[in-house]
Amino acid sequence: MTGKTSRRQSRNAIMMFVGMMLVALNLRPALTSVGPVLKTIGDSLSLSSIGQGVLTTLPVLLLGLAAPIAPRAARKLGMERAVLAALIILGVALIARPYLGVSGLFLGTAIAGGCIGVMSVLLPGIVKRDFPDSASLMTGIYTAALCTGAAVAAGTTEPLRIAFGNAWHPALAFWAIPVVIAAVVWWLQLDGKQVPKAPRAPKKSLFKDTLAWQIAFYMGLQSSLAYTIFGWLPTILQDRGIDAVNAGLALSVSILMQVPSAIAAPWIASHMRDQRAMVVLVMLAILIGIGGSIYAPIEGVWLWVVLLGLGQGGAFSIALTLLAVRARDAETAARLSGMAQSVGYTMAALGPLFVGILHEKFDSWSVAGGFLGLIAISAIIAGLGAGRRRYVLDQ
Repeated sequence: MTGKTSRRQSRNAIMMFVGMMLVALNLRPALTSVGPVLKTIGDSLSLSSIGQGVLTTLPVLLLGLAAPIAPRAARKLGMERAVLAALIILGVALIARPYLGVSGLFLGTAIAGGCIGVMSVLLPGIVKRDFPDSASLMTGIYTAALCTGAAVAAGTTEPLRIAFGNAWHPALAFWAIPVVIAAVVWWLQLDGKQVPKAPRAPKKSLFKDTLAWQIAFYMGLQSSLAYTIFGWLPTILQDRGIDAVNAGLALSVSILMQVPSAIAAPWIASHMRDQRAMVVLVMLAILIGIGGSIYAPIEGVWLWVVLLGLGQGGAFSIALTLLAVRARDAETAARLSGMAQSVGYTMAALGPLFVGILHEKFDSWSVAGGFLGLIAISAIIAGLGAGRRRYVLDQ
């Protein structure tokens, strides 16, 4: 009997791992698939730079606004079923958004962002619950899978558009296919899991904790840079003379470079006194990468996008690490994750929008580059506070 139970537990753990990795692969393609064809979409639908900025901003805004929905959905449906519901809605939104005109494109993109926001809050809790002895390793692998999905979508959407007869509509709708696959695998591993009882309401609010706000600001500022790059880097490079395919490839290479640094940065930081030095290192890499991509001679663009990717992978994984190491227990970590992602992603949505506004007003990327530099410096300041060896809710 013990052997059967052990085998069943091993099978369930493997199914959960596979399901989680498939879900993680689908947490960014809805966003990163837009950037490589953003210029084409703008020309096709007569969208101004501001309109394109709104399109890149919407999903990030919904990442934050939808985060508070996650714990409520988990209490009603259970975490696994809440993730399944989000996957199904995400798949429908991705299929429909390219074919319903301008309003449908914006609405579908917003819904996709909301679904991703719900799953982003729930998955770290599932990692902590089902893999308590290897949570750090699983978080690194989960982050690597997320970055891989983002990179593949960024690098292949423009070639897909060309393969579909220069039509961007099926190239965007294509990314519903991996969502359907993930939903089927996730449904197969549910295996009769019960809906948990609602936890007791916490007595102390994280919104009154200074350290929690510093973590949220760091999460938001580094995310603002990430989603601005996802949405605008291909357009920036095209305006500097690079063709659409190579501009999308440059974004894909940059995102792929996030994979090794996403795993390495938390591991290296764990051998340091705290995370402050690593915060400064990764943010400086981002700052130099953005500056090189906008201001330096275009011949060196591949160096700058590699450096940019290494910095962004490390910055994101450090942000996720802070959610765990700045809390004394799993319940507080889950609450901190919800608070930081809600505040952070809502704030991050302003980045792509302001970049679009600045480009529209000045017809140049130089001013927008200065704005991104200010965000990076602000992230360093917030990260120096969040990276200290302290815990939220401590007196």
